[in-house]
Amino acid sequence: MTILRLDNLRPFAGAVRSNKRKGRGQGSGYGGTSTRGHKGAKSRSGYSRKRGFEGGQMPLQRRLPKFGFTNPFRVEYKVFNLRDLLAIAEAFSLVEITPDVLRSLGYLGQRERMKVLAEGELTQSLNITAHAFSKKAEEIITSHNGTANKE
Repeated sequence: MTILRLDNLRPFAGAVRSNKRKGRGQGSGYGGTSTRGHKGAKSRSGYSRKRGFEGGQMPLQRRLPKFGFTNPFRVEYKVFNLRDLLAIAEAFSLVEITPDVLRSLGYLGQRERMKVLAEGELTQSLNITAHAFSKKAEEIITSHNGTANKE
């Protein structure tokens, strides 16, 4: 029995077969059309299927209608309700809430902008700085002797 080493590794018998030699005459079994079939683009040399090509049928991306518009200048905000800000203020004993404070606590992403909405009750006075406020949220904050500053 031979010892198995890197210099005498071989595939198992029958595992490796030689390639089909196409276009080598009728006797090979792969002559004539060389396994490409008769006629059509796929039988020609130099054929490569184009992305989205459906055999001459109108491609899907041209059959479907175009609609809508995406505004490249849209400004998106991460929304914080008053109840959320109150819970954060109570959990971390804060009086002043700014986007930088929320970023350091992990509530706001590095490039995210912050908007405050009026959902929930406010039980303490908070000084809130944000990129945007709803009118009602601004009223509730100022009625509880807090400040609503736009950044």
